[in-house]
Amino acid sequence: MFVGAFIIFNTFNIVVTQRSRELALFRALGATRRQVMTSVLVEAAVVGLVASVIGVLVGIVLAIGLKAVVGALGLKLPPTALVIAPRTVIVSLLLGTTITVAAAVSPARRASRVAPIEALRESAAPSSSIRRRVIVGTLVTLLGAGSLAAGLFGGVSNAGYLVGLGAALSFVGVAMLSPLVARPIASVLGRPFRRRISGRLGGENANRNPRRTASTAAALMIGLGLVTFVAVFAASLKSSVTGVLDRTLRSDLMLTASQFSPFSPQLARGLSSSPDFSAVSPLRQGAEAKVGSSTTFPVGIDPATITDVANIEMDAGSIAGLSAPNTVAISRTEADGKHLTVGNTLQMQFARTGSQTLTVVGIFEPNALLNDYAISLDTYDANVAQQLDSTVFLKYAPGVDQTTVRANLETLVARDYPSVVVNDQAQTKQTYVKQVDQFFAIVYVLLILSVFISAFGIVNTLGLSIYERIRELGLLRAVGMSRRQVKRMIRVEAVIIAVLGAVLGLVVGILFGWAMQRALSNVGIDRLAIPFGQLVFMLVVAALIGLLAAIWPARRAAKLNVLEAISYE
Repeated sequence: MFVGAFIIFNTFNIVVTQRSRELALFRALGATRRQVMTSVLVEAAVVGLVASVIGVLVGIVLAIGLKAVVGALGLKLPPTALVIAPRTVIVSLLLGTTITVAAAVSPARRASRVAPIEALRESAAPSSSIRRRVIVGTLVTLLGAGSLAAGLFGGVSNAGYLVGLGAALSFVGVAMLSPLVARPIASVLGRPFRRRISGRLGGENANRNPRRTASTAAALMIGLGLVTFVAVFAASLKSSVTGVLDRTLRSDLMLTASQFSPFSPQLARGLSSSPDFSAVSPLRQGAEAKVGSSTTFPVGIDPATITDVANIEMDAGSIAGLSAPNTVAISRTEADGKHLTVGNTLQMQFARTGSQTLTVVGIFEPNALLNDYAISLDTYDANVAQQLDSTVFLKYAPGVDQTTVRANLETLVARDYPSVVVNDQAQTKQTYVKQVDQFFAIVYVLLILSVFISAFGIVNTLGLSIYERIRELGLLRAVGMSRRQVKRMIRVEAVIIAVLGAVLGLVVGILFGWAMQRALSNVGIDRLAIPFGQLVFMLVVAALIGLLAAIWPARRAAKLNVLEAISYE
């Protein structure tokens, strides 16, 4: 939505500029400012409605494709047919039309301020000052920075939400302030192309109107900024999860379900009597419960064996205290947020037994195994109808042949529990990393769509700017510039705009990725990882997007009739 709004805003700004003489004639003939503004908004509403209808149809096709992509990533969705609810269509049409009209408000107001005297000008009116834009952009950026600071350093419980709000405001603020840096950055990016006159002119075209260049690049900045943010956050999450598992896991093997479905506790009971293992510790989760107004998924553990297979860092109390009935251990994050200490009680509401009073016997540091609330297996079974294991941790007995024991275990599991997978510590880490990759792969697909939408914005802006520069292009052709040189000039301009947006997006995305990692460090995401290889790849892709986006505008510019272009008004 952000990307589309910027493209719409930029398009209507260019159209209003090109039609300034026409709008001035309307004013000279007696049209009021309100009538001019209304005409632009009505045009935006019609365009938005038509585009929304097309978008709904394209979205249905994309939904079918996305379902196939999700299947290819190894995630199984329910085998149901595609559902197209009337509410979805209505909301999409209303949202698309509303965003289009909202994005056209500022250009419409600018159109209403066109003076009748503009009809007598031979050339376009000089661009207005960007002082107001700088002031508003600075205020929005400061609000975003303030929200980020509150989320990072304010010690509030909803830090993630504040960081998200700050990121959104900062995106808008940076986009509004980008004309201030568009010209110097575009000048630097254009230096490699200055050896040829077509490259020099392409760079000058990108520098000539920094407001338009920045607005066009802003759409790509947002798309690539979000992709960069997700890439940094995903890399940080994988690195943090791996680190937490290194610090937490003591077990040699883990039994998990291949399709995230729990399995019978009979497997753990049978293995607990085997001399091949010194510790067998089942873990149960998946049952929904409520603490106050928040929903949680308590974890059921065996307090007698969990410390043999996992290193649980305790801030207060002990896990052994869970052996008493109706007790609970909570994470430090949840304890701080709800102001709970050891000895306090809380009300946890289960679907089967209703509200239960549990006594806090321990506070632990967040880790990858336990959620916010951990209860004993006995308490879990007394309040949850489905008593199935999600994971079983195993530790070899001293002196056993580990290769033989694992082979026998895999044979047993394959015969009696075909949905269960046997993993060692290294394989467990890879499983967690794969799950993170699968989840973020869906996000990547959706964000890449916004990047391609921003490419259409570059095509649109270049096409409209060529219409505006018909006489200029005709003069260039008349003084000897070839069609190939004209094409190269447009391509250079497009590449500079695309790389400008990519550079801004990478910088903003890295900052927001760091901010989100910092905000969530108290829940276990304590490592920052920047995937430099992916970021370089994104920069190269942005340049290629610029080249592809310039194909149609460059062909159109090269095919202009020289005499008609020179005489065009």
